[in-house]
Order: sequence, then C-alpha cells, then structure tokens
Amino acid sequence: MIFASDNTGPVHPKIMDAVMSANDGYAMPYGNDDITAAARQAVRGLFEAPDAVVEFVATGSVANALALACLAKPWDGVFCHRIAHVEEDECGAPDFYSGAKTILIDGADAKFTPAALEAAIVQCKARGVHGAQPGPVTITNITERGTVYSLDEIRTITAVARAHGLATHLDGARFANACAALGCSPAEMTWKAGIDAVSFGGTKNGCMGVEAVVMFDPAHGRELALRRKRGGHLFSKHRYLSAQMLPYCSDGLWLEMAQTANARLAQLVQGLAQVDGARLAHPAAGNLAFIDLPRAAHARAFAAGAQYYTFGGTVEDGPPDAPLRCRIVCDWAKTSDDVARLLATWGG
Repeated sequence: MIFASDNTGPVHPKIMDAVMSANDGYAMPYGNDDITAAARQAVRGLFEAPDAVVEFVATGSVANALALACLAKPWDGVFCHRIAHVEEDECGAPDFYSGAKTILIDGADAKFTPAALEAAIVQCKARGVHGAQPGPVTITNITERGTVYSLDEIRTITAVARAHGLATHLDGARFANACAALGCSPAEMTWKAGIDAVSFGGTKNGCMGVEAVVMFDPAHGRELALRRKRGGHLFSKHRYLSAQMLPYCSDGLWLEMAQTANARLAQLVQGLAQVDGARLAHPAAGNLAFIDLPRAAHARAFAAGAQYYTFGGTVEDGPPDAPLRCRIVCDWAKTSDDVARLLATWGG
C-alpha cells in the first residue's frame, strides 16, 4: 500500500523491453542514433507538431529549467503560482539555469486566474529598470494540489501573456494525467491553446526516467541543444534515454497508463464517503489528492503497512479524532484491490 508518489511505481514492461532492445549492438552517441531520431518523430506526431524541437533529458527539473531558460532573459521574472512545482520542488533550478527569478502569484487550489496574471504583469512593468522585467509564464498541469487547468483557462492565460508579448510554458510532469482528465489531445492542451513550450513527463507515468522538452518554435532549437550540453544533461549513450519514449508514444500507452492511475484515484475519492471524518482539501481531477483524515485513520493505515505523506504534524501529536492532511498518489500499476485495502484501513 504505497501511495506516497507515482515515482514509486514500476516501469511498464513495454518500456523496459524497449530499453533492453536498445542494448543490441552499437549506436552513435549524443543523440545521433536512429532510436533518438525515431523517438523525436514520435513525440512530434503525438503533439501534431512536425516542426517542433524535441530533446530528451532524464529529470523533470532540468526539463523545466532548460525550457524556461530558452524563453527568459537573465533580467526577466518568470510568472508562476506560489506553489507551482518550479517554485516549490526544483531547488531553484529554473532560476539557476536561466538567471531569471520567479514572480509568485496567488490563487485557490494551486491555480492563478487570468486577472491575477494580468495584475502581476502590470505591477512588474511598473517597476521599470529597477525590477525584474516581465518574462515567461509557466503553469503546472496537473497542479501541485491535484487540480487541473481547463482548456479554456489555459487559453485565457496564454492570451494575457501574448497581449504583453510573453511566452508560456507548461510544466507537464503529470501531463498525461491532465490530458486524461480533460479528455483532450496533447496538441489541444499545448500549442492549440497558446502554449509555446512544454515539459512532457514520462517518469511519473511508467517510464524509467525520461522527459521531453518540446519547443513549438523551431528557432529555439540551437539554444536548447547548447543549454542542455552546457548544463551537463546531454547523455553520451543517449539511445537508452530515447528508447523509453518510443513505446510510451505508441499505441496510446502514455494515455492508457494515465487513465488507469486517474481511475484508481477516482475510486479512492468515491470511497471516502464511507470513511468517517474524511474530507477532500482540493478538487481531485487526476491521480493525486490531498485529504484530511482523523489521526486514528492514519494510525490504522500505517500499522497495516501503508506509506504516504502527511502534512502539518504527525499522527502522535494530536487527539485520535483530530484531522491530519495527507497526499495520496496513484500510479499506473495500482489495482482496485490496492485502493480498497487502503480505504478499509481508514474506515476501521
């Protein structure tokens, strides 16, 4: 009963098989191999973007950082939500790689509104040469609280950015889960909605460790390639990285795994009605949820071997009926039985 993160889940067998197949014989290094060329084309096909720049890296942190570095100048500010992934979980990597600084915007359920973005941009401009200049806008979908930006919300946010001459980036560590939740295509959630660059995540969704940086303007290609090399993220035996993306983008595997993870989380949310004192802290659109539960429920789950994160205290530092917030994440390999077992421990 490990629900701490989708990073805890196994690699899908088709992806593992592809990595093993890539180990057959010799191939040119540094991404100059046939597997990488095919994987790039697979990602372009998935996004309906034949001219897009596609480069593969091993972590979501560097995918976000490199994409934003290509969109921002060193004196710029990067507009993001106060609890965006690039702000809370990247150890300042976007600032380090780009030289820019994050400008934080508040908003309910880890989402900011177009009006809040407009106000932040206007305030930034008002400082003139003394402050950071308006730079790219980045949103996280699925958000860090498990909510989702709708297509209309994305379109209105990118419209505000464009009106000020700013680019927009989408942090898609859980990109597939967002597409599954919205019932849309990758193109509809990105360039068709005004997004200029996306970090297309694979690691949290059944891959061993690969993310694609996708820049829809091919003019960014040379800069992205140089920044990746200079930042130490160009793999020499690149085929093992790229090989994961071929099955991931083939036959809908990326979407199938996300739909399964989302379905398991939906099952868990539905089952909360049978757990005394359970309450969702935010709407749960994808594969993760924040839930308030009595400490006694957590104690039973942990005693039964469950693993997940709690926030705002420990099981021991309050009365058994006092609520304690937790985060539950489902990955592609979770089963209905796994979810039922967790719910049963909570329900007592």
